[in-house]
Amino acid sequence: MPYYPALLDLSGRLVLLVGGGRVAARKIAALLEAGARVRLVAPELAAETQALCAQAGVELRRRGFLPADLEGAALVISATGDQALNRAVADEAGRRGLFVNVVDVPALCSFIVPAVLRRGDLVVAVSTSGASPAAAARLRRDLEGRFGPEWALYLRILKLARARLTALGRPAAENRPLFYRLVDSGLLATVAAGDAAGAEGILTQVLGPGCGLAELGISPGDFTAGEGSKGR
Repeated sequence: MPYYPALLDLSGRLVLLVGGGRVAARKIAALLEAGARVRLVAPELAAETQALCAQAGVELRRRGFLPADLEGAALVISATGDQALNRAVADEAGRRGLFVNVVDVPALCSFIVPAVLRRGDLVVAVSTSGASPAAAARLRRDLEGRFGPEWALYLRILKLARARLTALGRPAAENRPLFYRLVDSGLLATVAAGDAAGAEGILTQVLGPGCGLAELGISPGDFTAGEGSKGR
């Protein structure tokens, strides 16, 4: 059965994570980065997991899983090597209508987690629908060369330019072709080269006066601080 791809806003939402090993540590780090609150249930903790439990946003219940641990959770992840426990977590989550991911056991999952490449606001998610996580990870690594660090600043400029044009009160029908012209311009190449002057020229040529880097809140230093330099 094909999956429906989606990006979740977990800001301030509670995620139940069962398991205290190194896989759980990676899950905690990713969930906290997404702004989620984490309830961790595990009797034993790996060193990496123990260190993360000291961070704000992590509630540790150092014991075995109980159905009551699901109270208030928006999402459930089970990352243990105990298949009976994984099934118990999945079954209880299913009874409560909660989406659950059991790491490396697609048959028990109501959602799966893709391999992810991030460049600022750019999120590239790769999935083989559970067929081969290793292949998904390899493809993600291959995409790192296609989408370099310059994409973070590039998308930041596009986002601010869109907000600027909208704030100027121009009709959407007039703005839309300008956005596409900007995307089809050489802006990405100038950002990758760290060429602030070139980016300034493209912005004012495509969008007109009042839409340069300064008006967007971008400084030339942003092009050399790692965000806009492909070689960094």
